[in-house]
Amino acid sequence: MCSISSVLLPEENRINHTADLFGIQFPLKLEPTIFDTASMATEYNGGYWEFYALSNGGFYMAPSIETRFHLSCPNGNDVELSADALGIVCCLYAYSLLSFERISGFSEACAEHFHLLRGFMLEHDEAGAMLRAID
Repeated sequence: MCSISSVLLPEENRINHTADLFGIQFPLKLEPTIFDTASMATEYNGGYWEFYALSNGGFYMAPSIETRFHLSCPNGNDVELSADALGIVCCLYAYSLLSFERISGFSEACAEHFHLLRGFMLEHDEAGAMLRAID
């Protein structure tokens, strides 16, 4: 089994990369949903997020901060996550939610990206806590 890797996207590539993956729905639907989902973390109060491309074609974004976040998840679980893991969880929630929208092409892209990111998440050091957050 090959390991899935992530690469930090340079600032100048962010818009084109997300447009190629999600089109106009990235700034209109996906990004705001990810930010809204971050409200599960009591310590989260906004800030700059980094964008990551995955070697399997996936994508995620995460807050650019060195802190731990406590999440009170809708499923009743409480977990503590790094900023990177928080971003992964927020993206997984957003992908799942938006995969049920009836926006041709975008809904399917969200479903696909959920599975691509979940594959990466399963190899992450914080996979157990993230699984508790999304289960």
